[in-house]
Amino acid sequence: MVVVGGAIAAALTLAGCAPAGGADYGNAAEPAADTVVGTAGPSATSDPVAAADPDATAPPGSDDAAALPADKTTDKLTGTSVKKMGQVIENEDGYVLYRFDADKNKPAKSTCVDDCAKVWPPALTNDGKPTLKGVDPKLVGTVARADGTKQLTVNNWPVYTYIGDKKPGDWKGQNVGGKWFVIKPDGAKNLTCLPAISKPVAPPKDDSADAGTDYSY
Repeated sequence: MVVVGGAIAAALTLAGCAPAGGADYGNAAEPAADTVVGTAGPSATSDPVAAADPDATAPPGSDDAAALPADKTTDKLTGTSVKKMGQVIENEDGYVLYRFDADKNKPAKSTCVDDCAKVWPPALTNDGKPTLKGVDPKLVGTVARADGTKQLTVNNWPVYTYIGDKKPGDWKGQNVGGKWFVIKPDGAKNLTCLPAISKPVAPPKDDSADAGTDYSY
């Protein structure tokens, strides 16, 4: 977790650290639960397209598990750049991916489950072979989740999107709870722009837990 002093934090939250279009970088516009939001920008890179290396991470998960429908999987990872933030990874819909400090990467382990996974949907896969552009195939692998599904990893870090990101180009999840960060194509945190720590949006109403639940993920 990154700890930033008051003066430094104040400097980093200036408008210069906001995406194009104004000072709202994304985390103040949604109903808060206990952490906040972020997404992606236009996909543009000159790197060649490649297939992910299925051996980059051991392919965990049950081979007998039912295949997920196409709308539930992440089938493309693109390393690109967005304004104000710089290097990011986007999925096939142009949404920025994030990593979670509470997860582990030695070995890879996802700790975001239940309500957390409703707010931060994991990048799921059936075969661990998304189309890659601007991301090293050797860094892409999978990790088995508690429910038996497979989640994509970058340099062994499980990756997620954020429901607070309403459109490609958003990165409202940056520094939510001081634990969620935009992930770069090499798997490192992107700390180019570090807004003040914010709370995440609440889970979708239909799936929300009882009032009073602490959404401190």
